[in-house]
Amino acid sequence: MNGIMVGVIVIVVLIVLIALWAMGVYNSLVRLRNRVKDQWAQVDVVLKRRADLIPNLVETVKGYAGHEKETLDAVINARNKAVSATTPVDEMAANGELSGALSRLFALTESYPDLKANTNFMELQASLQDTEDKITFARQFYNDTVLAYKNKLEMFPSNIIAGMFGFKQEAFFEASEADKEVPQVKF
Repeated sequence: MNGIMVGVIVIVVLIVLIALWAMGVYNSLVRLRNRVKDQWAQVDVVLKRRADLIPNLVETVKGYAGHEKETLDAVINARNKAVSATTPVDEMAANGELSGALSRLFALTESYPDLKANTNFMELQASLQDTEDKITFARQFYNDTVLAYKNKLEMFPSNIIAGMFGFKQEAFFEASEADKEVPQVKF
């Protein structure tokens, strides 16, 4: 009877340890998933700030370079796509397009010395550059968090718990092809 009791206790202890381990893995997956969402919210904040600055920038440029309608329209259209995107993946794509349009806009301003000397334009451009720097840092933190989450989802044995509870992969915020292009400045 004594041997049976010891065997039952060992089995119960093993079951409790396995349950505690599974809870720990599950909780760490939840924590990482929530950190990914939090980091995306941080990216979203700076993307919204950029979207809010763009109409003022375009209006300032319009006064000096009104006949550059195609470039200005491209910036506004890209901004509208970025603002209306509903998923992180759509936002990433739309903001890549917006980055390319802004690069073309800033390249265009090289042709307008009066615009480059305008105080409002210079302040808007500095604010936008500051925001772009914040976007870069927010993207980096987001991608670092996604990497930690992906590693946890894919590594054994946590991948078993992730699969059992339906944890899904998250996308990295990657540079679009437009972001990789160097803007052409022509005089």
